[in-house]
Amino acid sequence: MELVRDLRNRCPWDAAQTPETLRPYLVEEALELDHAIGSGDSDAIRVELGDVLLHLAFQIVLGEESGQFGAEDVTRTVEQKMHRRHPHLFGKSAAASGTGPTIEEVAQRWEQHKAAERDPHASVLDGLPPTLPAIIMAYRLQERAAGIGFDWPDATGPLAKVREETDELTTEMAGDPSAQRVADEVGDLLFAVVNLARKLGCDPRAALEKANQRFEARFRQVEALAAERGIDVNRASLAVLDRLWEEVKKSTE
Repeated sequence: MELVRDLRNRCPWDAAQTPETLRPYLVEEALELDHAIGSGDSDAIRVELGDVLLHLAFQIVLGEESGQFGAEDVTRTVEQKMHRRHPHLFGKSAAASGTGPTIEEVAQRWEQHKAAERDPHASVLDGLPPTLPAIIMAYRLQERAAGIGFDWPDATGPLAKVREETDELTTEMAGDPSAQRVADEVGDLLFAVVNLARKLGCDPRAALEKANQRFEARFRQVEALAAERGIDVNRASLAVLDRLWEEVKKSTE
C-alpha cells in the first residue's frame, strides 16, 4: 500500500486511475492467476499473486483517498464474515474437542449463512455476478440451491439426470436439428454434467481444461504422425484420421 501511495504521488498514470478504470486489469490479472494455479507452476503463481495483491492494495488506497474505507475496514469486515460463517469454530456451540462437521456439512452451512445475511425477500440465487463464465455460474447456482437442501444425496441422481437429458436430446435431434429446442437440450445436458461433477467432488472447469489439453496434445500428435507417413491431414478421410487418433490414444494411455 505504501508503494501504491508513492505511485499515486509521483506517476501521472497511477494518479489518474480510478476504481472503474482498473476493473479490466483486475479481471485480467485474476484470470492470469487462475491460469497459473491451473498450470501448477509455483513461480508463475508467485508472480501472479503479486499482481493481484497490487490491485487489491490499489483499490484500498483509492478507498482511503475517497474516505469510503481503509485497510482496517476491509480486514475487519472479512474477519467478521469468516467468524459468522464458521460457527463450528467461533460460535457459542463450537465444540472444544471431538468430531467436527464434514466438508459437505460445512459447505451447506456456508450457503445457509450467506442466505441468512441477504434480504429475506431475495432469492438464494441473488448476488452471483452475471459475468461469471457459464460453467462456473452453473456450478455456483447448484451450490446455492444445495445450500437450502435442494440436492441429491449422492451422485446417482445426477448421473440418471445426465442419461435423461441425453435421451431428450436424442429425441429432439430426430426432428429438426437446427431448432432452438435442440440447443435448449444441449444446455440442459451441460448443466446436468456440471451437477454430476459437483456431486463427485470434481471441479468441472478444471476437468474440461484437462480434457482440452489432452485433445490438443493428441491431435498435434496425429498431425505429426500423419506428416511422418506422408498423409495430408487436410485431405485425409475421417476413417484415416480416426485410425491415427486411435493409434495416438493407445500410445498415450
